[in-house]
Amino acid sequence: MQDVAWIAVDWGTSHLRAWVMRSDGSVIERRQSTDGMGTLDPTGFEPALQKLCGDVLPVPVLACGMVGSRQGWAEAPYASVPCAPPGADAATTAKTTLEGLSVRILPGVKQARPADVMRGEETQIAGYLATNPGFDGVICLPGTHTKWAHISAGEIVSFRTAMTGEMFALLSAHSVLRHSMGDGWDDAAFAAGVDQAISRPESLAASLFSLRAEGLLDGLDPNAARARLSGLLIGAELAAMRPYWLGQQVAMIGAQSLARAYTSALATQGVPVHQTPSAEDMTLAGLTAAYTQIYGGAE
Repeated sequence: MQDVAWIAVDWGTSHLRAWVMRSDGSVIERRQSTDGMGTLDPTGFEPALQKLCGDVLPVPVLACGMVGSRQGWAEAPYASVPCAPPGADAATTAKTTLEGLSVRILPGVKQARPADVMRGEETQIAGYLATNPGFDGVICLPGTHTKWAHISAGEIVSFRTAMTGEMFALLSAHSVLRHSMGDGWDDAAFAAGVDQAISRPESLAASLFSLRAEGLLDGLDPNAARARLSGLLIGAELAAMRPYWLGQQVAMIGAQSLARAYTSALATQGVPVHQTPSAEDMTLAGLTAAYTQIYGGAE
């Protein structure tokens, strides 16, 4: 394969994603496997990388995500807020056996009070700031564990994490509510759930059980129940995160369907949102910015 300069890697708990890159930051090929951090012991990372990208190694590899956790390939210590998203100067070099292979892992970010951590999202933030210089406001990164990051003068000033996505997965599939869930969607039911939770977040637990009761007594449509569950949880999150989005410029980085749900919920509160092309684009932009710091990019 010609023109290969380096490999960008986003190594999460359940998946390994790699992009074979040119020196100018353009993508030659995207690759993926299920060899996530959660399936590997410390000796398994290099073989997993070689299995996915062995035909183009050794070239420099720059990685972010859970690969830098305590259980990962090499622990990349957290940077502390307030800080710029960690770049190449803070990267940890992993031990390798393949001659000529260099693997650098970008660190995550931590916050002491209230205690919080992120790994991977800081690279997406770096990518957003690289493509939107001068941004001041809040970046929302919806996902299993949604992040809200306050950005000022190129730094992550503070951030909070909400386990909303994980709560939705647990409640919809492993609680009594699973009997009421469909697999479709209802925009009106979602909006009603958001409004209900923002207005009375203290009633969330009772509002959740009402979904089951309405299914039994009133025949609540399963698709409406699923959408309202999402709306209730996201609405409660917005109520808790009000200091982050109220009166702020908000940018959204996340999977399209989930980002759309958060954008819709914020719109009910009159908050305009800047939607990024994709979370993957921001990850690549952040990794490319770090690569350029090390190697200077294209001549």
